Amino acid sequence: MTLLVVGSIALDSVETPFGATADALGGSAVFFAHAASILHPVRMVGVVGDDYPFHSLEALAKQGVDLSGVERRKGESFRWKGKYSYDLQNRETLETRLGVFAEFQPDIPKAFRDSRYVFLGNIDPVQQLSVLDQIQNPTLVACDTMNYWIHGKRRLLLQLLERIDVLLVNDSEVRELSGDWNVYRAAKWVLKRGPDMVVVKQGVYGAVLVQSDHVFYIPAYPLDEVYDPTGAGDSFAGGFMAHLARTDDLSAGNVRRAMVYGAAMGSFAVERFSVRRFEEIGLAEVTARVREFADLVRFDIDPEPAIDGGR
Repeated sequence: MTLLVVGSIALDSVETPFGATADALGGSAVFFAHAASILHPVRMVGVVGDDYPFHSLEALAKQGVDLSGVERRKGESFRWKGKYSYDLQNRETLETRLGVFAEFQPDIPKAFRDSRYVFLGNIDPVQQLSVLDQIQNPTLVACDTMNYWIHGKRRLLLQLLERIDVLLVNDSEVRELSGDWNVYRAAKWVLKRGPDMVVVKQGVYGAVLVQSDHVFYIPAYPLDEVYDPTGAGDSFAGGFMAHLARTDDLSAGNVRRAMVYGAAMGSFAVERFSVRRFEEIGLAEVTARVREFADLVRFDIDPEPAIDGGR
């Protein structure tokens, strides 16, 4: 089934205690596409300036990403600069220059409008709603958002929730959106506003899937080396959506498997700066890590122990 991502295409400058990089490939659409395309072809929509090293996206094209929806305009590309704390859990935004992204109005190519699986990256709810107005009868729509839109465009965001199937956010965002500190109650609050599923990303603690009738938790993959958490959430979304698109199966069991593919892609993302780790791996490495996830959480339940002397 066809898979579409609409989101930012950026140049990131990132500093962590373990290294730094400048003007590296970044943005929600780029991380999503790198992760997803290992599993399934991707259609990408976004905008870049005339200073963007477009040749750097050639690896995506070779991987099966259709870049015909990427618009090139005169002006500066979206740039973001950030610095992470030692535990990589907190970051400080040092600079944001939107450039041509400030005027981005998604124009979905006619050839993309029949996309069955759609991911709306962390962009203005106005833009996300505009995309949905252009897509014809999608099977599944998932979206991301952030605190800025939760506070600044709450009314539009609530309208968006009525039209999507999956909300993927982190734990602080779902708390702020709902006004409830409890992640599970917060997710159920979101479910009442439209989506069928809420995926709450919890960084080093993994991610949780909340649906009306059950909850599923996947831990974070234990890594010896972590360099850069930028884009881990979008990479998770890429693995999650690509597995659903390639199987075209929304059963409870398959959605759980999609969570594992998402967690696997998120774990690869943090092992290098930018998208470099995705340039080193293929389907075999992803499959192996998914199997390792199964070993991480598999266990046998012992028979009920005999009670001795009433104790």
